[in-house]
Amino acid sequence: MSFSLSKIVVSPEGEQLYTFEYAALVTETSITLVKFYVDLGVIEPIGSMLHSREIARIAQIQRLRQDLGLNLVGAAMVLDMATEIAQLRSRLKVHQSH
Repeated sequence: MSFSLSKIVVSPEGEQLYTFEYAALVTETSITLVKFYVDLGVIEPIGSMLHSREIARIAQIQRLRQDLGLNLVGAAMVLDMATEIAQLRSRLKVHQSH
């Protein structure tokens, strides 16, 4: 099996997108697992491609599952809550500066 890692795909917004194969390679998972995450809605593809933030999410989920023993749903919830907390902190900071 060969991967075309040098192929650059750019979204309409100008962001670089990656194949499921590339995501599996860099996160040391499988294409099947990446597709499973997409099917469950744990990561959100752009067509058949992934943004780098989704690849980072795969890696974070894998780390939470391996290091803390969380199941997939638990790991996804932790990441969603961390994102929400960061957004709320940002809003609070803006509010406090006014």
